Amino acid sequence: MKDRLTAALRSVTGKFGSFTPGQKAVSIVAVIAIAVGGYFFATWVSKPTYSPLFSNLASSDAAAIVEQLDADGVPYELTDGGNTILVPKDQVYSLRLQMSGQGLPADTSNGGYSILDNQNVMTSEFMQQVGYRRAMEGELANTIKSIDGVTAATVHLAIPQKDVFTDEQQKPTASVLVATGAGKELTDDQVQAVVHLVSSSIEGLEPSAVTVVGADGKVLSANGSGSGGTSSDSRARATSDYESRLNAAVQRMLDQALGSGNAVVQISADLDFDNTETKSRKYSATPNMPPVAENTKTEKYSGGNGAPVGGVLGPDNVQVPVNNDSAGGGSYEQSEATRNNAVDVTDEVRRSAPGAVKKLSIAVMINSDAVQGANEAQLQQLISSAVGLDPTRGDSIAVSAMAFDTSGAEAAQRQLEQAQAADKNAALMSMIKTGATIFGVVLLILIALLGNRRRNKKLKKMLQAEIERFEAEQAELESRQMAALSAGTGAAGALTAGSGSDAEALARAERARDITALVERQPDEVATLLRTWLADRRG
Repeated sequence: MKDRLTAALRSVTGKFGSFTPGQKAVSIVAVIAIAVGGYFFATWVSKPTYSPLFSNLASSDAAAIVEQLDADGVPYELTDGGNTILVPKDQVYSLRLQMSGQGLPADTSNGGYSILDNQNVMTSEFMQQVGYRRAMEGELANTIKSIDGVTAATVHLAIPQKDVFTDEQQKPTASVLVATGAGKELTDDQVQAVVHLVSSSIEGLEPSAVTVVGADGKVLSANGSGSGGTSSDSRARATSDYESRLNAAVQRMLDQALGSGNAVVQISADLDFDNTETKSRKYSATPNMPPVAENTKTEKYSGGNGAPVGGVLGPDNVQVPVNNDSAGGGSYEQSEATRNNAVDVTDEVRRSAPGAVKKLSIAVMINSDAVQGANEAQLQQLISSAVGLDPTRGDSIAVSAMAFDTSGAEAAQRQLEQAQAADKNAALMSMIKTGATIFGVVLLILIALLGNRRRNKKLKKMLQAEIERFEAEQAELESRQMAALSAGTGAAGALTAGSGSDAEALARAERARDITALVERQPDEVATLLRTWLADRRG
């Protein structure tokens, strides 16, 4: 096994040694990149997946839990400003049981209906009411903290005591203090959700009696605004949004009609954010309908022997009946009827939502120099129709034509054009520099390749010439030796041959030294040339 490893190492070392300097550099960089990538991949694979252990923790509970995790050597991460603790996913449930056994987090059992657990039969009625109110406040606070973005909440309830001997009972009120995470704010919908949550949890509590305040002291929902009401900031924001929409619509219309920059529009709106309720009753009758009420009275008198029943008028023209008993057989009948005819009655209750428009004021300026012959009356009519102007509401509009001061716009346009030209020149110069750099690099590479090719050709020619000369001299030497041996020359011939052999040996040694020196000076070129020869011979 050791021999195999040694052989493999020698093979790799030999192959690496046969590389050119460029190939060696690329190989080293590739090995380093693979090692670094493998390290980060292994780190990512071995990193555990974290899940929340507890969230919305109080600072004291978070500190106690972190201390216990450090003591147990459990890795963890803190998020949401330290209110949420993350631990490895496979340890979440076991750690929760462990922390619960140690009474952590401690604040989970405080507040809410758990307060009522400490009451006994000896508790007074007043303490029962206070405990119930505290329990409701705690439960509402815990519920509000579950809203996204809310880190802490405090609820205060003012519930008046019910009195059976008074007709008018005071209504309960509530105030809520909410704290949000860093960089987070409650939206209007979330504020209204808090208002409705609190008002729906307390009997007789109206949404208008709930006040929501942020931890920074900003009133989010004022007492009296109700579910449909808004705070002063919300009212200002709603008014600004409405004015911006009208401004944008009228400005687009004028830009298309008069050209961009030739008209300026300013709209001021007065919105009504009050909740109003109107009740009305309407009576209606169909045609040819009888009167609403009819009264019919009938009297019938009769006397004996045809004599009329009557008498002498008394005081105040009141007839005094005469005693006609002697005549006999007199009678008196009276009947009265009252008829009420029903009519159509319509009761209407109209509640207006906040945000109704009370008044609009519109001012429009047009550039008299750029727009010649503009019909101001026609423009005024178009704008009035576009925004729904109502003169009975007190709306007003004014359209004026005057010369605009365009010096600032022209200067800004010139600066913009200069900046654009400078950017174009900078981009062009950057492209030229980049192109020149690339061209220079390519040119240097080509020069290096051509120079290397020329050197290889020159070296090849030199080596080829040396080899040919060496082979020619070797052949001549061998022929001389053969001739001397075949002629059978004496000692003189042998001596001469020996002298010639020594001279040739010196010449070969000199050429070997030259080749060795050439290899030492240009090892890469010689190696490339030898590879080429070997490839040619194999081919």
